Amino acid sequence: MKGIESLNELLNGVRSGNISIEDALERLRNLPYEDVSYAKIDHHRGLRRGFPEAVFCERKTTEQVVEILKRLSKHNSVVLGTRASRDVYEAVREELPHAEYHEMARIIVVRSPQASTEKQTDDKKYILVITAGTADIPVAEEAAVTAEAMGSVVKRAYDIGVAGIHRLFDQKELLDNANVIIVVAGMEGALASVVGGLVNKPVIAVPTSVGYGASFQGLAALLTMLNTCAEGIAVVNIDNGFGAGYFAHMINH
Repeated sequence: MKGIESLNELLNGVRSGNISIEDALERLRNLPYEDVSYAKIDHHRGLRRGFPEAVFCERKTTEQVVEILKRLSKHNSVVLGTRASRDVYEAVREELPHAEYHEMARIIVVRSPQASTEKQTDDKKYILVITAGTADIPVAEEAAVTAEAMGSVVKRAYDIGVAGIHRLFDQKELLDNANVIIVVAGMEGALASVVGGLVNKPVIAVPTSVGYGASFQGLAALLTMLNTCAEGIAVVNIDNGFGAGYFAHMINH
């Protein structure tokens, strides 16, 4: 990541005498976090976690999102803005012309020109993202785009839920060869248990708020996934594609 590379360059510069201690201290002043009154921007997270702070855009003003992304992108090669509308993206693009928008995922990716050439993980070591239904795709895309932005190879298989179980079996090769599987499902959320019983790799289950009244906006799927008898399944919060993609990349990496 850009933050680690910059810190190495700075420390080597001090060691060689090309950078004074005073200049180094000035550059490090905002390393723990940068206080901009409405936000304390964590510039240290990339060093601690291996990936910079992501910006959750909902309930922030457009101006706040733009300013936070601008400041983060100065220190990091890839920055994400999640749950972003197209209007917010258009405002970000005015300040950061290289920003990309993934509309289905509602994610803004701000990638430096140098980052676009960074090699991804070996494509034989991939994350598979699957959904029970077409209505689950927005959450699945949030997971997929997050993992791709972090550097993982992602493959997709959508609309293969238990109502037509033969569709799942048709994806057996993808299932067998994946390194990690993200299962995104609403309604009763049974797909995660079925997949968990078929494979020998980690499964991350994502309940979605898709469904009729008794699904309780994803609570029924969440409880089904939490109560699964299939081993090796971790469950994230309702509609939390970002969390699933992040966790899947950590396993894959």
